[in-house]
Amino acid sequence: MKRIRVLIVDDSVVVRRIVKDALSTEPAIEICGVAANGKIALSLIEQCSPDIVTLDIEMPEMDGLEVLRQLRSKRPALPVIMFSTLTQRGAVATLDALALGARDYVAKPANVGSVTSSMETIRTELVPKIRALCAAATLVARPSILPKPFYDTPAARLVIPRPIEIVAIGTSTGGPNALTQVLPQLPADLPAAVVIVQHMPPTFTRFLAERLNGTCRMPVAEASTEQVLRPGQILIAPGDFHVAVEQVGTQVQLRTLRTPPENSCRPAVDVLFRSVARVYGSRALALVMTGMGQDGLRGAEQLHDAGATILAQDEASSVVWGMPGFVAQAGLAAKVLPLPEIAMDITRRVRESRRLTAMPERGSYVHQFS
Repeated sequence: MKRIRVLIVDDSVVVRRIVKDALSTEPAIEICGVAANGKIALSLIEQCSPDIVTLDIEMPEMDGLEVLRQLRSKRPALPVIMFSTLTQRGAVATLDALALGARDYVAKPANVGSVTSSMETIRTELVPKIRALCAAATLVARPSILPKPFYDTPAARLVIPRPIEIVAIGTSTGGPNALTQVLPQLPADLPAAVVIVQHMPPTFTRFLAERLNGTCRMPVAEASTEQVLRPGQILIAPGDFHVAVEQVGTQVQLRTLRTPPENSCRPAVDVLFRSVARVYGSRALALVMTGMGQDGLRGAEQLHDAGATILAQDEASSVVWGMPGFVAQAGLAAKVLPLPEIAMDITRRVRESRRLTAMPERGSYVHQFS
């Protein structure tokens, strides 16, 4: 079995040693090189041809962002995982790195003095991402398994037409870049609220919301508890908090929760989806985008049973087709769409649902539009 070749790039001797020792325990992984700065890293990439690179952001001589810029012109398909500090500066730099083409990121151990603890943290966080990203990279060259850009699934069914009032989105690996392509295309007058769970730590979600707010026609903000949901707004779950919707009198409010992680995530997509199914039912539209694992699958099952419409991003445009893949393969998605078509489809469905419910009654049921 071919092992995954990893190049470790970090200016800290301690961090390089911890990462190397943590990854060396994995039989499927081979350390093909280590580098203390960006210049050495670029040279080693040509020499050892890694399958993936772990890259520190702050380094002397050439930082991680400059390495990324040069890599994208020479090796655009090479997966890169950033090593980031959980600080404001680290959050901003990580978002910059993702915009430049990094596939994902992991947080540096908070206490490198505890070597055993740091190794276990890195092994738990980094190894699954290396496996997922390298598996995804091997799929790029193969023909798509889909005969056309999207396909209909058995989820199309007879439903009572009701106006869509909420768009619930769940995403993880590759999500920040995917959101920057989808959300700015949504119209300012979209007659539905948009609530997003993006797997990210605290601080990161606030800066993500601020960046999106500068490019979107709808206002974007990090969600806060007891916030009333209104059409034409986009809310992002804060890092380390689940979000759920709740009916309070005639209003629907958002709740932030510190209940235990689900699917090893907080925020978790399943928490949001379950609450949306309970409060909105068939008045909901859900979207599952690029991400590792299967967070969102159980919630999507409840949404489907409640009559909601579910969309999934396709494999070809996903960084990792885990979350959307599980939903699509379970037959829960009404449509599987490439990234460039998602915003148009959301807008059409929301507006069409309003038009259908405003039409004179012609019978009790209509076929769900695809």
